Amino acid sequence: MFKKLRVTIWLYVLLLVAGGAWFTQQHATDWNSSLWVVVHPINADNSATTQAYIDKLNADSFAPIQDFFAREAAQYAIASDPPAYLTLGKQLKERPPAPPTGRNMFGVMLWSLKLRYWAWRMEGEHDGPSNLQMFVLYYDPMKTVSVPHSSGLQKGQIGVIHAFAMRSMAGSNKTIIAHEMLHTLGATDKYDPQTNQPMFPHGYADPNRTPRFPQKKAELMGGRIPISEHEAKTPTSLKRVVIGAQTAAEIGWRSDH
Repeated sequence: MFKKLRVTIWLYVLLLVAGGAWFTQQHATDWNSSLWVVVHPINADNSATTQAYIDKLNADSFAPIQDFFAREAAQYAIASDPPAYLTLGKQLKERPPAPPTGRNMFGVMLWSLKLRYWAWRMEGEHDGPSNLQMFVLYYDPMKTVSVPHSSGLQKGQIGVIHAFAMRSMAGSNKTIIAHEMLHTLGATDKYDPQTNQPMFPHGYADPNRTPRFPQKKAELMGGRIPISEHEAKTPTSLKRVVIGAQTAAEIGWRSDH
């Protein structure tokens, strides 16, 4: 009897979470009003270098992302101006729950619930409105050669970004933040996870270009600029990134999806 009651309670909680996530998702992608995105920095390695980088962040640090979305939304006649406001939230001391190392479905679901609960607790660290919460964990590149994979959770509109605390990498960091933002709005990856090579045609900024290579820009969810069929490079700025038609359809900027 107790086991049946526990299962019933869990199903009820999951139903509430799913319903709330669906409503939030529908509201976020109707584009009748601007999205409010709060970015919380986190010192991931507790280094003085990382902390010095975070201390220099201000209200204008993420303005290029806001400008990027305004520029791309104009291509699809989105009325909300701007489509997204990005604000700097408080620095957090607590790190988000780490994702499971394996691909067990139950483990991923449990991590998703833990992350949403953690993000809910962190909402008190921001005084203004927010539709999307982006948690950026910064690392000192002199201590960390490679960072974990970033993720954007559509159910809950939460992004967890791993970035380098280096001025020269600020442009690529912003590209990753924008990429994960679109994951929270329903956009899918458009690159081969085995090779990181953008997939043709939807992962290309200009799939109709002749000759096809080299491409001049990256499609945001394709992630990189294709140089040849087997080679691509990371864009250093959002000025070299676009949002393609398929991605635009997935986030509600086009009605043909």
